[in-house]
Amino acid sequence: MSKKDKEKARVHKDLDGLELNVDSFGEISSSMPIDKLNKFLNKNVEDKKLKDRNDLDELKKDE
Repeated sequence: MSKKDKEKARVHKDLDGLELNVDSFGEISSSMPIDKLNKFLNKNVEDKKLKDRNDLDELKKDE
C-alpha cells in the first residue's frame, strides 16, 4: 500500500468514524448504518431531481 492509501479522508463531524470499503466484487461495506448515512445526505445534500418540488421543505422537517 502506498502512503496515500493509508491516509484517512477528512469527513464531516457528523460522520466521524465513517469507513467505507469496496471488495473485489464491488460490494460496499460501511462502519456506519446506511440509515444514518441517508439521513445525513438528505439533510445536507440538495437532490437536483427534487429541487423544484413544492413540498421539499416539509419532507426535510419530518426527518
